[in-house]
Amino acid sequence: MMSESRCASLCKDWEYCGGCSYQGVAYEEQLANKFGEVKGLLAEKQIDYGELLPIQPAPSVYGYRNKMEYTFGDMEKGGPMTLGMHRRKHFMSIVTVDECQLVHPDFNKVLRGTLDFAAEHGYTKYHKKTHRGLLRNLVVRRGVHTKELLVNIVTSSEGEPEGAGPAGLPAFDEAAFTEMIRSLPLEHEVAGILRTINDRLADAVYCDELRVLYGRDYYNEEILGLKFHVGPFSFFQTNVEAVENLYSYAVGLIDDFRDKKAFDLFCGTGTISQVLASQAREVIGVELVEEAVEGARRTAAMNGLDNCRFIAGDVFEVLSSIPDKPEVIVVDPPRAGISVDALDKIISYGVDQIVYVSCNPKSLAQNLYQLQLNGYRVESVKPFDNFPWTKHVETCALLVRESAQDDEVVSIKVDLDGIKLDQGRYVPPEKPTYKIIKQWILDKYGFKVSTLYIAQIKDKVGLEKRKNYNPGSGEGKVPICPPEKEAAILDAFRHFNLI
Repeated sequence: MMSESRCASLCKDWEYCGGCSYQGVAYEEQLANKFGEVKGLLAEKQIDYGELLPIQPAPSVYGYRNKMEYTFGDMEKGGPMTLGMHRRKHFMSIVTVDECQLVHPDFNKVLRGTLDFAAEHGYTKYHKKTHRGLLRNLVVRRGVHTKELLVNIVTSSEGEPEGAGPAGLPAFDEAAFTEMIRSLPLEHEVAGILRTINDRLADAVYCDELRVLYGRDYYNEEILGLKFHVGPFSFFQTNVEAVENLYSYAVGLIDDFRDKKAFDLFCGTGTISQVLASQAREVIGVELVEEAVEGARRTAAMNGLDNCRFIAGDVFEVLSSIPDKPEVIVVDPPRAGISVDALDKIISYGVDQIVYVSCNPKSLAQNLYQLQLNGYRVESVKPFDNFPWTKHVETCALLVRESAQDDEVVSIKVDLDGIKLDQGRYVPPEKPTYKIIKQWILDKYGFKVSTLYIAQIKDKVGLEKRKNYNPGSGEGKVPICPPEKEAAILDAFRHFNLI
């Protein structure tokens, strides 16, 4: 085991750089902490799971990041220009990280070459408060399996004809920058050198204009045998080797998706969708970010997959607007997790298995709680460490549908004096399933209620629920039924003679 002092000594900037929250912590301890976080959050939400499997270590602890977005600035006000990461607890200060251990050495060479180039040409950094200056960011991306590099320097239009900055300032020398990058002793092949013009006030990388100074505006990558074109602004998994392990495990959890219709929700650039498409009859991927959807469509065509369909939009709205019914569902939501309405819609399909890939164990636990309330058993949970030296942890959970489902009949007592007769024959009372209750409220009140809310009000009035129903702690961590919906649910209970 590497000692704490040895861990810290690997990075000369460990005292200042805010990029690695676990600097100085032995890797085995990092794994234990992340596993403990997942276990603790599951316990806090009272998630009943079949097994919690050991955390999967990252294939590579160092040099695993395939993208870095560096910022031009200074370490001290008025000091020499720096290029790198924001200083810990000092957002306006930038630390030059030209010996970073999380990236391939080529990244450090490009960073150092760019910073020296800027100093030689007398360029100024873009100032976040005055909104003056030339250099804003340097974005470097690489293909891990293809050994290709994409270099993108982000500047203002200062010095350009009709630029945003004051007149008379030197323009950025695109030809000289291109020559400098191409002359660096790199292990990767430079696939493209780009310049992005960004005159927006926000401290983020936006593209007002993209110029290809050399090569092309994308690099190639391969994941699980699939080919991808990754552009300068495309979302893509940061640790390719680790995500291959995670996605292989996730897809392997599904008992059988051959010749079935699968939904890949929050699909990003469609990696899981395309893995499923190798055997599934049809795959529908849904993603909010339009650019990611366009990339997924291009990639599927490039890989010769004609049974993938990608839809851009909010997951709940898309699912509410399409008639398709899945037999398999995989979800990989952002850090906020899945909204109550979207998850309720997912639950309504009643598929036998749901695979949940999570980048935030806190929102995962919250969503598992709602799934558990609605008749899904958490079969297994397995954490993955895809980002060593940071506190981020990925998790993959398998959920299996219980035999009792949303349409389980609610047991009620019937007053024999109130039985209906039709021409002397007994007419059974309408069975108030959850689906019937929801529809009745929608028809009468014009709004939807979730199964979670119905379960909470059942508990409040003392109606019997399935054994794994739990209305929540009421401490704000679980959505609590609002008063107007509670009144509607109680009205429905009275209508169906439940109370």
